[in-house]
Amino acid sequence: MGVTAELSAFCANIRLEKLPPEVVNRARFLVLDLIGNIVRARHDAESTDSFVNTVRAMGMANGNCGVFGDNARYTPAGAAFLNGALAHSLDFDDTHAAGSLHPGAPVIPAALAAGEMVGASGADVLAGIIAGYEVTCRVALALPAGEHYDRGFHPTATCGAFGAAAAAARVFGLDADGVAGAMGTVLSQAAGSLQFLANGAWTKRSQVGWAAVNGLMAATLVREGFKGASEALEGKHGFMRAYAPNPTPERAVQDLGVVFELMNTAVKPYPSCRYGHATIDAALALRAANDLLPEEITAIRLGLPKSGMLLVGEPAEKKANPLNVVDGQFSGPFVVSAALATGAMGWDSYKLLNDPVIRGLLPKVTSAFDPEIEAEFPTNMSGRLTIEARGQVFTQKVVVPKGEPSNFLTENELKAKFRGLTDAVLGEDRAARLADSVLGIDTTNDVSGLARLATPLVEARLAGE
Repeated sequence: MGVTAELSAFCANIRLEKLPPEVVNRARFLVLDLIGNIVRARHDAESTDSFVNTVRAMGMANGNCGVFGDNARYTPAGAAFLNGALAHSLDFDDTHAAGSLHPGAPVIPAALAAGEMVGASGADVLAGIIAGYEVTCRVALALPAGEHYDRGFHPTATCGAFGAAAAAARVFGLDADGVAGAMGTVLSQAAGSLQFLANGAWTKRSQVGWAAVNGLMAATLVREGFKGASEALEGKHGFMRAYAPNPTPERAVQDLGVVFELMNTAVKPYPSCRYGHATIDAALALRAANDLLPEEITAIRLGLPKSGMLLVGEPAEKKANPLNVVDGQFSGPFVVSAALATGAMGWDSYKLLNDPVIRGLLPKVTSAFDPEIEAEFPTNMSGRLTIEARGQVFTQKVVVPKGEPSNFLTENELKAKFRGLTDAVLGEDRAARLADSVLGIDTTNDVSGLARLATPLVEARLAGE
């Protein structure tokens, strides 16, 4: 059996009652986390108006599917696109370190839209989500992700399209051949470029939304009798050989059904590129332990792995002068300076892009490749922070950032993050009801009700909506 066929059979046969309980429970948490991101981004991300207006202009509104944080109803494609793009708009969504991607943003919206199309139960949708996580992460591991990055691809969008296809196919109840056909179809639609780093472009967000749409479209085509390409992943002209120079296709099915990559997925405590989180953890800890004041700091050094340097460390001039939210999200110097200046790094920190205290710290920050930190990768997205202040040197290495699987957020911490994102949009009571419903997703007979619980109260909408 080939890699694509083996993965497809696994996805088609997933049943919640046959899975380890901890996998099912973690999947619920990941859905809750992503929906919180969608709700807030619908009202507080600068790219949202362009997304919503385009979906309306293209006739993808006035359907039967929901977008979290939105009163309107959309077509399945419109809902999948918006939920996917919004999920990734705050850069606050989950992260798989070894795959160097965000699996939830393309997978969960595709599964939910497929569920609304057919009136699927929450259990089937959650099974599809688990299937999608495994496909997304395992495909990235087989490339491997670092070489895929070196070619300029954005694996959340490219690998995520396969996960979205698998998730939707499982929700539709397609057999193993059907799941394989969906992956063979989405092969022709897998795209995503890192060129957004050049100017803070919003394509990082939109291409993840399109990954969700493309996966949903591919699964729907096969459901309607369409024939997709065989050996979509490992074939001579398949995804792995076309998108990376030295893939190891067999890695995608290693320990399949025994090791769940979903359990190796982290939740972000900060809304920025995951490669900067270890140094944010260190900044907050050093600030608190030593009562460091910004004016006392004379130099700051970030020790990063190779991939971290690519995304948050270089080019130094650009990272020291973030001009917009995306620049800030991918600037190690900015997120660490914000943490040191304010004692926090949250979504509202991006309102401080021109804060004089933070701007005063930015020129003092240097980023450098750290071989010891690189040695921790890809198992961990580690980092080292060194601060010179008061004639002393303060340093801290963080191997496992907060939110990683072995340092995961508690249920209360997850709920606190969710409420911090949603209360201002939905109101406290509605946000609490939504959280409870999402955590009980596998007990609902029809997932369509979830998005209806996330419609905003007029009086609770954020300014500017």
